[in-house]
Amino acid sequence: MNKTIYISSKIENISVIEGLIDQLSVEYSLGSDVYGNILIALIEAVSNSIIHGNKLDANKQVKISYLLTDEFVEFVVSDEGIGFDFEHVPDPTKPKNVEKPDGRGIFLIEHLADEVIYNQNGCEIIMRFKI
Repeated sequence: MNKTIYISSKIENISVIEGLIDQLSVEYSLGSDVYGNILIALIEAVSNSIIHGNKLDANKQVKISYLLTDEFVEFVVSDEGIGFDFEHVPDPTKPKNVEKPDGRGIFLIEHLADEVIYNQNGCEIIMRFKI
């Protein structure tokens, strides 16, 4: 199954993503570990797109596509921003970064997904989860 949805860059639209993951979990009997990993990683990716990529501009869209196979589920999240330097994201576990209120999203995504690919200068992230 392959599907694409678009949401405007309002933080309250995160609930749409939560609903999507809940629906997929029930429909495809995703295990609780996979469900939790997907939920956290996808919410982080969409939040980053809304807040950092599209700068909370409700006129800009976040595109979320997903592909579900017998072996994996893949999500592609893209925004209309200028991107970011995904090769030099500060490590949130380093002492100088531990108390910062943000900066953990990419770290979480990369530890929860089985595969992560950045495209379009970081405006697009592909996350693959084995099921």
